[in-house]
Amino acid sequence: MRRLKFAAVALGLCLPAAAHAACDFQNTVPVKSLTAAFEAWKAVTASMAECGNVRSELDQEFRTKQPAAFAANPALYDIGGVSNGTVVPLLNAGTIRPLDALIGKYGQQLQPNQLIKIDGATMAVAMDVNAQNFIYRSDILQELGIAVPTTWDDVLAAAEKIKASGRVAYPLGATMKPGFDLSLEFVNLFLGYGGSFTRPDNTPSIASDAGLKTLAMLKKLSAYMDPEYLVSESTFVQKQFQQGKIAMSNLWASRAAALDDPKESQVVGKIAMAAAPQAIRGGKSATTLWWDGIVIAKNIPDAQADAAFRVAMQGLGPQTVKAAPGAVVWLIKGYAPGKLAEGVIASANGGAPAYPSNAVMGLVSAVIGDGVADYLTGRKTAEKTLADIDAAYLVKAREQGLLK
Repeated sequence: MRRLKFAAVALGLCLPAAAHAACDFQNTVPVKSLTAAFEAWKAVTASMAECGNVRSELDQEFRTKQPAAFAANPALYDIGGVSNGTVVPLLNAGTIRPLDALIGKYGQQLQPNQLIKIDGATMAVAMDVNAQNFIYRSDILQELGIAVPTTWDDVLAAAEKIKASGRVAYPLGATMKPGFDLSLEFVNLFLGYGGSFTRPDNTPSIASDAGLKTLAMLKKLSAYMDPEYLVSESTFVQKQFQQGKIAMSNLWASRAAALDDPKESQVVGKIAMAAAPQAIRGGKSATTLWWDGIVIAKNIPDAQADAAFRVAMQGLGPQTVKAAPGAVVWLIKGYAPGKLAEGVIASANGGAPAYPSNAVMGLVSAVIGDGVADYLTGRKTAEKTLADIDAAYLVKAREQGLLK
């Protein structure tokens, strides 16, 4: 099975960033990109736009739109913003191109840990390392004498104290919308409890003690959330924080800058970051490490790809780090970690694994995202929920020839 190779992320200090500058060339070829919409992508696409003739679409539903858009001939976009989870369908479909020749022309500033290789070819260029890490209201925890939680049981205890205090509407927020968001919440905890999604022959093993513990913890945590938590995704939780409605969440580090932005947040200076809590005390941080980066479409002329990659390198240049130093934990040369990187670094140091990137995990994620809500809403027991998730995976795995 093909697997992505992601070099170990170096989170130490780098050289100082260069001063913000306009694009160093004038782009004459129309270039289109489709990416997520969080702060880092806003900064990258703003830098790309300085080259001219660039149209960027920032859409949190990018992961559902990209496969068909890149399969079109010609492709509907030249540049795609991806992660180690969302790039897999494009790799499997063969709709993105190797980048080594383009890197030789225009990628001299790239660092080794930015080059995402598969079967020896560079298929993507990473711009950051990201993770769901523990973000909390430092003022509320200090006021109530609550130590920063290190386990999810600690989080539950802290949530009970915060609820009793009435300081916020809901102690907790979480990305629990069925689909990708709910799946990732399950995956993080499941791995934290020592679970394994499949056996060596690719048959499922989600129905397990780790699966039962994960469902039980998700249910306990949901009692401290907005009752409409099943519509909650990253932007929803971000706004809850910004409006002072919640005190804690395991949220993407790439959302932290917006929480500290005085133009849109009521909690500036009150947010702190820590490692994702452990599912088992003394165990690994119950989160997964991700990268975000760019790919170039295969179904476009070589001259179009050349222009697109050159524009993308402008977006992934030191001027972007200079313009938005706290937007994410950048891998771009010139980045010096600040306080908003502390949770990711602590989670990585706490043993958080990289999110598994392969075809099997794509199916696992889909069936988990579709199935877990049945337990949370009381439609199924925990045992029935996990058995049905395993069964749904078996059907899909057989259809795609993934079972040995």
